[in-house]
Amino acid sequence: MKINLEASPHQLGKKYEDLATSYLQQKGLMIMVRNYRYKKAEIDIIAQKDACLYFIEVKARTSAKFGYPEAFVNTYKQQLIKAAAENYILQNDWNSSIRFDIIAILDQKGCINLEYFEDAFS
Repeated sequence: MKINLEASPHQLGKKYEDLATSYLQQKGLMIMVRNYRYKKAEIDIIAQKDACLYFIEVKARTSAKFGYPEAFVNTYKQQLIKAAAENYILQNDWNSSIRFDIIAILDQKGCINLEYFEDAFS
């Protein structure tokens, strides 16, 4: 997938989330919801495989100069994601396994590196 780095931040974010979604589908996950919002929080992707619900944060950067993408999912962001996940679980009466993952995308001049961090936080 070619990414136009001159696009707006919102357009870039959507393209990276599209890339992450395709990756997850190739791994056999069924995408349930994208961009789930609860109060101040947003979960980029909620997916399911077997009896496990996955809450996935997609972080992308065009440079690692200030740190790798996954490093930007700090404790505060994790708390927001967990609060939104709890709301989703209650709304959907989910009573099985859950997991919090991160997809980190580093896009350096069109050379895209995607890393999938399973069980990134709890």
